[in-house]
Amino acid sequence: MISADRITVIRSGRRLVDDVSLALHPGRFTVVIGPNGAGKSTLLKVLSGEMRPDAGRVAYAGASGGEKHPAVLARLRAVLPQATQLAFPFTAIEVVRMGAVAQGALEPTAAARSALVRVGLLGFDHRPYPSLSGGEQQRVQFARALAQVPHAVEDGVPRALLLDEPTASLDLRHQIAVLEIARAFADAGGMVLAILHDLNLAAEFGDHLLVLDQGRVVAEGTCRDTIEDAVIDRVYGIAGAVGRLPPLHIPYVLPQSRHR
Repeated sequence: MISADRITVIRSGRRLVDDVSLALHPGRFTVVIGPNGAGKSTLLKVLSGEMRPDAGRVAYAGASGGEKHPAVLARLRAVLPQATQLAFPFTAIEVVRMGAVAQGALEPTAAARSALVRVGLLGFDHRPYPSLSGGEQQRVQFARALAQVPHAVEDGVPRALLLDEPTASLDLRHQIAVLEIARAFADAGGMVLAILHDLNLAAEFGDHLLVLDQGRVVAEGTCRDTIEDAVIDRVYGIAGAVGRLPPLHIPYVLPQSRHR
């Protein structure tokens, strides 16, 4: 389990994350939603170990994440950031191979090629990364994360995927494909946290939902319990029309302008 206990992050006098607690459990797909600037990406950076909180503690299986060597953390979790800037013209397989090397794969090139196939990029090995479309670059980065934690559980220890807007720049087909891979990772005993803006995708794939606004948790629970008109109104400031899809009663959202 990865747990965050009363995390607070302050920058320039502003509380980006304010007293937030969250636990990632094996077998569970956790989704974080909220408006721009709600603190979602900051929370993910704290969970991954990239950023130290001003207050609170992050623990991996009870041990402080800050006490773990970066190489150890790299084998426990993989991170897909919101945006990635590369200074050199790497090929697609070279980018993905970085994840396989961090994982300690015996044959990192083969592992990288396998990850590219998983995300539907067969034959892209030697394509220059800068020449790819935004969606293709996103899938290459997702493949890198998969190469870093290729199995949901290794040596009896659950691994984690931390995904910051993994469906950004993707068409509908690939949005579903990426989230299906993440869903399968959780179903196999891994831990998944994904930041999503599409509430309908959040409702379909998520087991547990955390709603952030201005750095604080305003709702938490199952998608059925948290995706409600009152929450959408409070967090996004728009009129929402939440329905239910039988027979699973998955909520779906039809946002409506207040000016109509």
